Amino acid sequence: MKKLMLLIASLLVSVSVFAKTGDALNYLQVQDGGRIKPYDSFAREMLEIVYGKTQYEGRLATEIVMTWMLSPQAWHDKKIFEVRNHQVLDAMKLPKDQRWFTGEELFGGERFALLRQELQAKRESKEKLDPYFQALQRLENQFVVFQEVAAGRMLKVVPPKEGDAWIAVADLDPVQQEKFMDLTKAFVSHIGAVAKGESTEATGAELDKAVHAFEDVARANNPALYNHETKMKAEVHYNNFHPFRWAYVCYFIAFMVLLLVWTLSKESLMKVVWIFLMLGFVLHTYGFGLRMYIMERPPVSNMYETVVWVAWGTILFAAILELIYKYRLILVAGTLVSAFGLVIADFAPAVLDPTLQPLEPVLRSNYWLTIHVMTITISYAAFFLAFGLGDIGLIYYLRGEQKHQAQIKAVVTGIYRAMQIGVAFLAPGIILGGIWADYSWGRFWGWDPKETWALIALLGYLAVLHARYAGMIKNFGMIVTAVITFSLVIMAWYGVNFVLGAGLHSYGFGAGGVEYVSAFVAAHILLVIYVSVIRQGKGKKQTPAT
Repeated sequence: MKKLMLLIASLLVSVSVFAKTGDALNYLQVQDGGRIKPYDSFAREMLEIVYGKTQYEGRLATEIVMTWMLSPQAWHDKKIFEVRNHQVLDAMKLPKDQRWFTGEELFGGERFALLRQELQAKRESKEKLDPYFQALQRLENQFVVFQEVAAGRMLKVVPPKEGDAWIAVADLDPVQQEKFMDLTKAFVSHIGAVAKGESTEATGAELDKAVHAFEDVARANNPALYNHETKMKAEVHYNNFHPFRWAYVCYFIAFMVLLLVWTLSKESLMKVVWIFLMLGFVLHTYGFGLRMYIMERPPVSNMYETVVWVAWGTILFAAILELIYKYRLILVAGTLVSAFGLVIADFAPAVLDPTLQPLEPVLRSNYWLTIHVMTITISYAAFFLAFGLGDIGLIYYLRGEQKHQAQIKAVVTGIYRAMQIGVAFLAPGIILGGIWADYSWGRFWGWDPKETWALIALLGYLAVLHARYAGMIKNFGMIVTAVITFSLVIMAWYGVNFVLGAGLHSYGFGAGGVEYVSAFVAAHILLVIYVSVIRQGKGKKQTPAT
């Protein structure tokens, strides 16, 4: 771990050499959400909450959020508040075909105050919030965030002389306030030059100088707390570089080249496949390394991180099985489902929150977080690989069972081995979770929904493996169960947290995406039924009349 951290730090030193003039504001240390983060991350997160994106009309979040505080009245007639839920739009008497609204449209009348009362009553009832109330909660959060940023109470930029709570812009002392005013003046000059298309060399240098002057004053207030410069560089680099995005681009290229190898028997292209696969894997691992360095913990504390981790494990298992069996089909499935997982993580920030958040108190044990959560979720990677192979197997059955017997046999072998790997990780993962539960909650097993569904998934896959070993399930049965049984993983992984929302594992709960996940599961069940019917029909045609 220390060697990895040292490597990350040295890479960041080299990256900082290429920093642009005027970028110093991005690295300004801010306390928010229980941790110290760069202003770049703070601004992205605030704009994401309010506007639903990390840019506004091509302008960076760092510019937009600062202007909320400097000139909130300029945003009075701007459509920056995003509302997607049609029930909320109905309740607000707003058009359903519109997505963004001004603050006056949303918060100017009595409707918003009445809806807040309705939301508060729902909270007091201790009931799980349905999508309508979740959307109302987000709308309330948007209102509060904009108001607090505009008032200078949310941007906390100076460490206290005593205690842990940093000082917000609105509460700075005269010396700190003067330096911050110099920073804002330089900022206004700089973005003015950017807007006019003029040279920003001089204004950028002035802004950097003003930021550094303010940092000196902030650091003087409490040098021991103002010591996160390297991690600020790491996080801004992570935000700008998007390592996981580049990883899935590489995986997708590897997949496309594999299709040529697969369909045209161009074995000479396998070197290209391995180059892009390894490049993607290195970028994938580098992204994990950055998150681990920034947060000082394993990056598997929420749904977003586990999706990215499962995609990483899928590629790893696919590569290992491919090196052993050289079936090519295993890599086809591995690159496709890994790319799919990373794309979902990248394009669904409202459901899979990609922000770096501190650990919930119950998770604050890097030892248990590593050996339990990483173990149990890496098993999902093996099952995800089996699921991808199952889809490929169904395609072969549609194309003709008799003429693709060799490919079907290869697919089934891959499924069987992937399931074995998954069970080998899931079983000890559940046991380790019980030990952690005994350590944290005073009991090994309590039939908590998360525990129960993890056990159901394990028993489901064990049943498939035993049935295969006993000869009860043939090739088609293995392919079908690879697809269907993954629904148990989806329920244990996503369903408990995002659908049931019950149990002691509340730190993993979230909202959104239920309709998409349900459609995904239903589509695959229908595919299995369709292929089964087609196969049965072909079998009857081939049977001679008696």
